[in-house]
Amino acid sequence: MRLPFRTRVALAAAASARWASRAAGRGKGSMIGGLVAAKIDPQIMARLAAGKRTMLITGTNGKSTTTRMAAAALAELGEVATQPDGANMDAGIIATLSLARPAPIAALEVDELHVPHVSDATDPQVLVLLNLSRDQLDRVGEINAIERRLRTGMERHPDTLVVANCDDVLVTSAAFDSPSVIWVAAGAGWVGDSVSCPRTGEPVVRRGDDWYSTGDPDFRRPVPQWWFDEKNIYGPDGFQAPMTLAVPGRANRGNATQAVAAAVAMGADPTAATAAVGTVGEVAGRYGSVQLGEHRVRTLLAKNPAGWQEALSMIDTEADSLVIAVNGQVPDGEDLSWLWDVRFEAFETMKVIAAGERAADLSVRLLYAGAEHVTIDEPMKAIASCPPGRVEVLANYTAFRDLGLALERAGATPLAPADPGAAARTEEDAR
Repeated sequence: MRLPFRTRVALAAAASARWASRAAGRGKGSMIGGLVAAKIDPQIMARLAAGKRTMLITGTNGKSTTTRMAAAALAELGEVATQPDGANMDAGIIATLSLARPAPIAALEVDELHVPHVSDATDPQVLVLLNLSRDQLDRVGEINAIERRLRTGMERHPDTLVVANCDDVLVTSAAFDSPSVIWVAAGAGWVGDSVSCPRTGEPVVRRGDDWYSTGDPDFRRPVPQWWFDEKNIYGPDGFQAPMTLAVPGRANRGNATQAVAAAVAMGADPTAATAAVGTVGEVAGRYGSVQLGEHRVRTLLAKNPAGWQEALSMIDTEADSLVIAVNGQVPDGEDLSWLWDVRFEAFETMKVIAAGERAADLSVRLLYAGAEHVTIDEPMKAIASCPPGRVEVLANYTAFRDLGLALERAGATPLAPADPGAAARTEEDAR
């Protein structure tokens, strides 16, 4: 299909902006290209998405990993347009679609605030809802308002199939009235933001895996069609297959299960999809390891209380050193009161180096947690201060981003990922 003249001009301008950004050493230029294209043609996202079978993936945590898994699972059906770097707002989505125009399928990570209008532009075949929890209150706002906004946006797309995490109360509320839902028991390690029903305000009661609202007897945990355990994935019609992942943590097993369920809904073979999600290792630097001199550095990303809780469970307590880096820039949220919701008490037996622009705030929190620590503001200097050996680094968004660039400039050598069974064995050993 021939694109309108305005759209072709927008794409040409975007290509020029990308070239100029790379030539100036300012990065890959995909974001600036997307911004320029949207300025010239405000309808460009819809025009580029037309004719594609699109899956959107959203949630507070796990979007990038789940999107990478979904794209891997969909690959058997054809070329898949997807973000390689987690750029999940309009400019990043436009850039992705413009660079993969022939692809018949798109698996797009979308910031939860942007889902309604991105859905309007792309008319997704499948929408994956992972989880909803507090995140950067000074940018995102109150979480129940996000749930209501998602619910309203979904009402405009009754033909979209929703793949929703039935263990998450807020996600269940957002998807509950949708005509077509596949429920996945993907887990909910963090429940601090769903102690009351988002529909009635009455308490939510939890009994084992089950939960229900005391204010609405009909609003309770749906029966899942997909679920997982420590070895297998289970689905409709008696489907069962071993699921071995290259990324750590129980949360990622839930992410993988939703990715498989969504891919199968779009026509993928369930056994092949399960094998495909197991090939996903490092995701835009997350879970990646590099060698820097005498240090083997593994980096983990966490951005909010729920994400920190999951990330803390992935820390290898047998590592030689642990660096925690926290910034407070606009993308991180400048309000760091969430530090007091993170259970840093888990490190009372492991020495921590507090780093980042807000290392002093982190130091106070670690002091009250009883965690032995020292403070070295600069993350690279913090790593350099560690004894030779393995260093675990846990960082929030801009600290993670800046550290990745600093490691690259310092000549750090990327290390091959561990074998796919290593993450599962590490988790099993920890238990």
